[in-house]
Amino acid sequence: MIADPRAFILEHTRLQPPPHTPEIQLHLATEIEPIWRRTEEALQQEGLEPPFWAFAWAGGQALSRYLLDHPDEVAGKRVLDLATGSGLVGIAAMKAGAARVLAADIDPFCAAAVALNAEANEVELDFTGQDLLETPPPDVEVICAGDVCYAWPLADRVRRWLETAHAEGRRVLIGDPGRAYLPREGLIPLATYEVQTTRELEDREVRRTGVFTLGG
Repeated sequence: MIADPRAFILEHTRLQPPPHTPEIQLHLATEIEPIWRRTEEALQQEGLEPPFWAFAWAGGQALSRYLLDHPDEVAGKRVLDLATGSGLVGIAAMKAGAARVLAADIDPFCAAAVALNAEANEVELDFTGQDLLETPPPDVEVICAGDVCYAWPLADRVRRWLETAHAEGRRVLIGDPGRAYLPREGLIPLATYEVQTTRELEDREVRRTGVFTLGG
């Protein structure tokens, strides 16, 4: 693990608002290749996944916008931000009045990224680096999952875990820009947004992105 991930993030990102949530400031990179390469160099590993924490992905932006516009979804409630990345969705939940947010991600940089971004927005987030998909869903009332269906078999693991959480009575909210592995059944659409992104991250500059909950 890099000696000082906080310093690494501050050196290779700049504080800026995501296009769809101007109320929020995040430490974000402007290009994916340089920070990806520097991350591999810093960790002395090759073939790592992209540094998801360094970007505001379309699904997370849409879900964050939805929470800010519909604070009743999380106000006064305990919330989990699954695969939090930068912490964007968790920060939006706190700004919308959540009682507590647990941000979860297995990326070794995410604890520092979430802490920095929470500080920048003057909110408090709890954090865990545990793989929650290996455990029963935690004691929360709402589970948020932004852009988690980008790869198989991860998407299948997430789907089954979220279905278990839903069956146990938790509210599940998913933000997704039409990824290939988004489940096609059992989703109830709540909102649709045209989210500005970049060709650094996507195949187009605007992604039509939905927010869904689980039905049944």
